Amino acid sequence: MNVTRRSFLALSAAAGVAVPAVLSGTSPVFAQAKPVRVGYIADYFGTSLTAIASDQDLWAKHGLEPELKVFTNGPIQIQALGAGSLDFGYVGPGALWLPASGKAKLIAMNALGLSDRVIAQAGFSTMADLKGKKIGVPEGTSGDMLLRLALAKAGMQIGDVEVIKMDPPTVVSAFASKQIDGAGIWYPLVGVIKKTVPDLVEVAKSADFYPQNSFPSAFVTRNDVAEKDPDLVKRMIAVLKDANDYRAADVPRSVEITAKFLGVPADPLVTESQNGKFLTSAEFVAATKDGSVAGWLKGLNDQFVGFGKLKDPLDPKDYYLGDLYAGG
Repeated sequence: MNVTRRSFLALSAAAGVAVPAVLSGTSPVFAQAKPVRVGYIADYFGTSLTAIASDQDLWAKHGLEPELKVFTNGPIQIQALGAGSLDFGYVGPGALWLPASGKAKLIAMNALGLSDRVIAQAGFSTMADLKGKKIGVPEGTSGDMLLRLALAKAGMQIGDVEVIKMDPPTVVSAFASKQIDGAGIWYPLVGVIKKTVPDLVEVAKSADFYPQNSFPSAFVTRNDVAEKDPDLVKRMIAVLKDANDYRAADVPRSVEITAKFLGVPADPLVTESQNGKFLTSAEFVAATKDGSVAGWLKGLNDQFVGFGKLKDPLDPKDYYLGDLYAGG
């Protein structure tokens, strides 16, 4: 279990924080490639477009020379953006309150995730059963959001359970060793836990709340990059669009590419890939133009306000660069 867990969240960092991309040296589209620092998270949702871009030489196609950096979560990438040590990053839905508070700009949607679960030890079957029990959750993640939604649906509040804040690897080990009664966590980590605790119970899942509550993941950039270098942003969006369409056309092949990139077994990534909706770039453009993306983000903002994470979030048009995405 430990090796698999670290494959997704720890060993990738130990193997080298910066991962050089393979670039094509023939017929470059641009006379001079722009250096760019790009963050990713070592799972399928957080890595697949980066892996595809590297495998298919999309960086070179769009005139970029990337330095790829692995992170364990979105908020740390937002911090890196703020510190000026990262140009673009990947965030899950739980971290989107940070762009909504002005900490970064969204440049592209990634996917709609359905991988989150509230899980419990055998013997528990409902949220009510977990009242007063220890629930491990990575704070500010989609797992945290699902836990709160599930509690509210059951007529409960966050104070009705004993929330223990943990990073994702700790949730895995704590649940497996029965130090906690439940957890707000996601696939592929739920699958990792099941190998040790096969009788765990999935008390709630993100699909229970879709489409009223969507869980989009996205790509972000520094505010000053968005303001001062729109050409770099356009090139990055072009890479993401090409990689996104490659993935949408052949998810199984994208799983193979991602597994090779990460140096992990493909099976957990297959499970993760089966818990998401992968739109084409044309569909994301249409969703941007018709207001659907703004609706997803507004729905998240309402959750963040309800959870006490934000008091006065920005309007999505003020932090999603939809004009650049839809116009490219």
